[in-house]
Amino acid sequence: MYSRFVSYITLLLISAHCFSQEGIPIYSDYLSDNYYLIHPSMAGAANCDKIRLTIRNQWFGHEDAPAFQTLSYNTRFDEKSAGGIILFNDKNGYYSQKGIQLTYAHHIMFSRDAIDLNQLSFGISGGITQSQLDETHFLDSGVTDPIIKGNVESETHVNFDIGTSYNYLDMYVHLTAKNILETKQNKDSNHETSNLRKYLFSTGYIFGNSDWLSWEPSVMFQFTEMTKEKTLDVNLKTYKNFSEGMLWAGLSYRTGLDTQHPVSGTSKQKLQYLTPIIGINYRNFLFAYTYSSVFGSVKFDNGAYHQLTLGVNLACRKEKYDCNCPAVN
Repeated sequence: MYSRFVSYITLLLISAHCFSQEGIPIYSDYLSDNYYLIHPSMAGAANCDKIRLTIRNQWFGHEDAPAFQTLSYNTRFDEKSAGGIILFNDKNGYYSQKGIQLTYAHHIMFSRDAIDLNQLSFGISGGITQSQLDETHFLDSGVTDPIIKGNVESETHVNFDIGTSYNYLDMYVHLTAKNILETKQNKDSNHETSNLRKYLFSTGYIFGNSDWLSWEPSVMFQFTEMTKEKTLDVNLKTYKNFSEGMLWAGLSYRTGLDTQHPVSGTSKQKLQYLTPIIGINYRNFLFAYTYSSVFGSVKFDNGAYHQLTLGVNLACRKEKYDCNCPAVN
């Protein structure tokens, strides 16, 4: 009885916001050498083509637990032009979304030498997302409500992300606006036009000696225009180079910056994550494992989020830059 009640409440919440999803969710997977996932201007910014596969599962041991996968590829066409593609699939109970994003990026080098990094980048991504809500299972549970039609509802929408990046030696700055178009609903829908715009700002610096240990503190700030929600990621990564690659580890802390919950109005209801990350680069291959633990006043259970990232670098085009800059080198 309790599980049926929880499922019913979940469906009501999803139905109210079903086709107002933002596309690719923003987790901590960008820290696994995957900044292109969140910043379109990073497509082709590195001196190698990059393929990255992420597999994320939540609450192990729970049937139909939320799951999320991405597959991305970005490459440099010539000295200035680059592109990329992202495929994603996101499933959360009766709600799911899948889509594709295509990216074009333009890079301007200010360096006097080929191994000096001084690069300004611009990028734009266009994406198609299909959202789907499966209400068929609720017919067998005996739940009756006017909003539950008992069928599979789906809707497809298009949106764009734009961004800019600046990489200078051991320092980087990224600024991105996601979902810049408002999402309009079907004519027979009761939902109004949804503003899904979100703004991201991230920056970091790499300290240390590349022959021994390097340290990379960084932050990422998110602001959602419609709900005025603000979150902050505070990250620290360390790198140890060896003859065939690099071993690295990191810790990320995400917290909300709002004094009041945007919907309930109650105070100090923050969803907080603590995420340790470990990874290895061996020759042209990458493997990383991420474990996110939820704590704070907004918490559904004691479960955690597990994520694997697999990657390969292809067609490395030139000598590495003379800097501690793992995301570009």
